[in-house]
Amino acid sequence: MDECFKAVHRPRRTQGLSDVSAFGLEAAKQARAFHASFPEYGVTPLADLSGLAGALGLGGVYVKDESYRFGLNAFKVLGGSFAIGSYIAGRLGVALKDLPYEKMVSDAVREKLGEITFVTATDGNHGRGVAWTANRLRQKAVVYMPKGSALERLENIRALGAEASITDLNYDDAVRLANQGAEQYGWVMVQDTAWEGYEDIPAWIMQGYTTMALEAVEQLREHQVERPTHVFLQAGVGAMSGGVTGFLSDYYGEKDRPIITIVEPNKADCLYRTARANDGRLRFVSDGMDTIMAGLACGEPCTIGWKVLADHADHFVSCPDYTAAKGMRVLGNPLAGDPRVVSGESGAATLGLVAEVMQNRSLDWLREELQLDGNSRVLCISTEGDTDRAGYRRIVWDGAYPSF
Repeated sequence: MDECFKAVHRPRRTQGLSDVSAFGLEAAKQARAFHASFPEYGVTPLADLSGLAGALGLGGVYVKDESYRFGLNAFKVLGGSFAIGSYIAGRLGVALKDLPYEKMVSDAVREKLGEITFVTATDGNHGRGVAWTANRLRQKAVVYMPKGSALERLENIRALGAEASITDLNYDDAVRLANQGAEQYGWVMVQDTAWEGYEDIPAWIMQGYTTMALEAVEQLREHQVERPTHVFLQAGVGAMSGGVTGFLSDYYGEKDRPIITIVEPNKADCLYRTARANDGRLRFVSDGMDTIMAGLACGEPCTIGWKVLADHADHFVSCPDYTAAKGMRVLGNPLAGDPRVVSGESGAATLGLVAEVMQNRSLDWLREELQLDGNSRVLCISTEGDTDRAGYRRIVWDGAYPSF
């Protein structure tokens, strides 16, 4: 498939929209309180890239650096831990606010719960977060990874005591394999892909991601930015982008929220295809998906995430792999005075798109559609660091972005 930039704009509406309160400010406060109960919690930094903003002709560029999250080099643990915590609270019949980490790991709670095995499918970051949480809570985890997953990511998961393996399946089929294991062995599936009959845990995962969004808006205010004009969110199944979009819509109000753009790789752009069709039916990607943006290589949208994005996101952009590669290089080689951000392929996709759109004259049409100019204050989230260090070096050092 030829790589190119494709975009769909959805006119903003203010009536008949899906309710986003489940991912709004109050939900985010609850999620953050839970995460803050873990000894490893700390607010991840917000990089102010004023030098880059000036070079690109923008009013401001801010990047939330999730490589610092819980020492796991990626944001995904926020969703998995909150979902597992919520599941355990429900099983015990108590409110999550009454079950902080210290109490959750107590012998009394352990005796009531017994042994639980959590299962998931992942390219790496989500599985590592699930394995880490299970390890901290003295439970078990089983993790299935799609074909082509990095060995470093596999070993990082195994190091946390999880049973993990790389399958010969694509991501969506690995999800089905995990679900089969859950049904056969009584394991608890922790997946951000939702379908009929499996919605509570994906919703909890999305709520967990709002901790990151709440931190970001508070940090922006510290930089005298009351509201970003633009937010760019990368998407695989659409759980993170849906959760953050829901939060922003609740926090700022639908009328005043930032312009929200969802970014996907050409080879796994199920949300873009769904937005383009605009007929109420989800569109799947089943072939290939051999993008360097491995964390975004998902072919089936999360139903809950899409419901939010369909009503509250403004643009859906499908982009070439070299967009992410550019983002990695730009973030890793900052202009004078700007902080360095080590960002992996999926983490750098959004900043790469912003940089390419502002520098490539052939994309003037997209810059105008996105309404990017000298007054724009842009927020991106670097969702992962160099979780595959060999792959990171091949892209940043050697320029070998097409494939590994």
